[in-house]
Amino acid sequence: MPSLVVFIIAVALLFDFVNGFHDAANSIATVVSTRVLTPLQAVVWAAVFNFVAAFGFGVKVATTVGRGVVQPDVVDPRVILAALIGAISWDVITWYWGLPTSSSHALIGGLAGAAVVKAGFVALVPAGLFKIGLFMVLSPLIGFALGFLMMLATLWTFRAAHPGRVDRLFRRLQLVSAGAYSLGHGTNDAQKTMGVIAVLLFTTGRLGREFYVPYWVILAAHAAIGLGTLAGGWRIVKTMGMRITKLRPVGGFSAETAGAVTLIGTAIGGIPVSTTHTISGSIMGVGAISRFSAVRWGIAGRIVSAWIFTIPAAALVSAVAWLLLRPLPL
Repeated sequence: MPSLVVFIIAVALLFDFVNGFHDAANSIATVVSTRVLTPLQAVVWAAVFNFVAAFGFGVKVATTVGRGVVQPDVVDPRVILAALIGAISWDVITWYWGLPTSSSHALIGGLAGAAVVKAGFVALVPAGLFKIGLFMVLSPLIGFALGFLMMLATLWTFRAAHPGRVDRLFRRLQLVSAGAYSLGHGTNDAQKTMGVIAVLLFTTGRLGREFYVPYWVILAAHAAIGLGTLAGGWRIVKTMGMRITKLRPVGGFSAETAGAVTLIGTAIGGIPVSTTHTISGSIMGVGAISRFSAVRWGIAGRIVSAWIFTIPAAALVSAVAWLLLRPLPL
C-alpha cells in the first residue's frame, strides 16, 4: 500500500481519536455529574463499549458516509485529506471553547467543502445530504422527546417509592444506560471514519469493483475512538453534565437511555446522526420535565449556535486546505 494512502488512513484514525476525545463528554458527562462513577471509571467504561460496538450493528452508516455525501468519482486523496484537516481543526477549536459540537457534521462538512471547491456543487449527493440535514434537526428533537417521556414514565412509576431507595436503584441502572449510550456512540461515530477510509481504498483501487468496509478498518476505527474516549475531553464534560441542567441518577438514566435508543435506531437505519445533538436534546428533555426554567437556555443557545456553524465552518477550512494541497504531488 503506497505511503500516501497509509498516511491518510493514519490521519483518518487521528480524526477518530479526536472524535472520541471531543465526544467523551457525550458518553460520560451524565454519569460523572450524578457521581455514579469517577471521571476515570467513566471513561474506561465508555471506551470499552465504544470498542464492543464493532461487533454488533453493521456498517450502514459507513456506507452512507462513503457513498452518500460526495460523488465517489470526485473523491481522491486530496479531497479526503482536506476533509479530515477541516474536521480535526473544528473539533480542536470547539473543544478549546468547551462547546459540544458534532464531529460527524464536521467531517461531512469537510467532505462537502473539499469536493465543491474541486468540482462544484455537482459533486454533492443531494439525497444523502438531505437525509443527513433532516436528522440534524430531528435527532435532538427525538432525544428531547424521548428524554422527556422516559423521565415522565420513570417518575410516575416510582411516584410512591422512597427517594433514597430510588436514588440507589438508579445509580446501578445508570451503569447500564451509560454502557448502552456508549455502545450507540461507538457504532454511530466510528462508522464515519470507516466510511472515509473505505472510500479512500475504493477510489484508489484497493477494494475491487464493489464498495465495502474491510474488517480491519472496522476494528481500527473502533479502537481509535475508544482510545480517544479514554483520553477524555474534560472541558466539554462540564458543559454537558453540569451547565445545561442539574442531573440526578434518575435523570442521567433517562437521558442516556433516550440517547442510546435514538443512536442505535438511526445506526441500524444507516443514518449518520450527531451523538452530541442527540444527548444534548435528551438532557434538555429530562431537565424540562420539572420546569422549563430548569434548563439553562442561554447555554443551550450557545450550543445550538455552534451546531449551526459546524458544517459551513468545517467546509470552509477544508476548502482552503484543498487549495493549499492542490499544487502538491499527492
